[in-house]
Amino acid sequence: MKIIPGSRRRRHLPRVGVFLITAALIAGMVCCGPVQYNLTISSTLGGTVTTPGVGNFTYDEGTVVNLTAEPAEGYSFFNWSGNVNTIVDVNSPATTITMNGHYFITANFFQGQPIRTWYDLDDIRDDLGGSYILMNDLDSTTAGYEELANPTANGGKGWQPIGTQSYPFTGTFDGQGYEISDLFINRADEGGVGLFYGLYYGGVIKDVGVVNATVTGDDGVGGLMGLNVGTVSNSYSTGNVTGEGWYVGGLVGLNAGTVSNSYSTASASGSDHQVGGLIGGNSGTVDNSYSTGGVTGNWSVGGLVGANGGTVNNSFWDTETSGQSTSDGGTGKNTMEMQDITTFSGAGWDIVAVASADDRDTGYIWNIVNGVTYPFLNWQP
Repeated sequence: MKIIPGSRRRRHLPRVGVFLITAALIAGMVCCGPVQYNLTISSTLGGTVTTPGVGNFTYDEGTVVNLTAEPAEGYSFFNWSGNVNTIVDVNSPATTITMNGHYFITANFFQGQPIRTWYDLDDIRDDLGGSYILMNDLDSTTAGYEELANPTANGGKGWQPIGTQSYPFTGTFDGQGYEISDLFINRADEGGVGLFYGLYYGGVIKDVGVVNATVTGDDGVGGLMGLNVGTVSNSYSTGNVTGEGWYVGGLVGLNAGTVSNSYSTASASGSDHQVGGLIGGNSGTVDNSYSTGGVTGNWSVGGLVGANGGTVNNSFWDTETSGQSTSDGGTGKNTMEMQDITTFSGAGWDIVAVASADDRDTGYIWNIVNGVTYPFLNWQP
């Protein structure tokens, strides 16, 4: 039989074609399978992640993964950080993440109790030696305000200061750069009046603003606290502070501890001795602080400090806005000088000029828009 050249090769072409098609289909099935992403989970000291755990996990694209963080005893959950763009609630210890990429996340914990509402703030009085951290701003719209801190609360007396003379606050309160706004207190027959009654030895309050406060008391009255024997830093107050007795200050009524890197624009008005824009009476230490609020009183009245038996370092008050040309401690400057960076940098402040009030340079404690604003803390809203 005559064999036509090339015919054998043509008889095998259909088989080769089937093989190639089958291989292509298999390859297509492999390449078009579910896309998978890695989830790497870690935690800081003070707790762990119980669901799905700590470590590396692989999930199909679009999978919704449950996350549960559990703090150890004495600690609280803070938040989730890292690649958190698909986490439903970064502030909740029980939430979900949707796998749309490779993610690295961390569960963060801190030692102490979180403050998210006025109810939480009020609960501090149940453990005056504890550690607390403010998780958000508090104002008139925050849960608990109507019952605890508005003008009709507590029979018209408003907020009850945290702590008492016998049991002052001795713990740590970290405001974390948030503000407590719209505080109302009307307790003209009581001493030790402010957000806190007082801060005792070892106590720390830092990084918090008390804004738009209306505070009235007898002796020892301040926007932040009536009496301080602890440490106050990086804090400020605005609003109106009025005292019927001694020791009235925009921030602290009577200071026997340390106040540093803080300020007050609150007005301070007293009917008796020792009224100051920042501190009414000082027998402690005041460093790198200032005040601008109006100050009025009968005796021992000062733009920054009413009466000083302690130390005041590198601190200032506005002689124009305060209405006071003298202070028992501190240096008086006019408004133009108070808005000039050289006033503060020349005194050794950790301060830098920024382009606008919306800008922040967190590498310095203080920022200022030179010639435009007073100094402000780098975290202020």
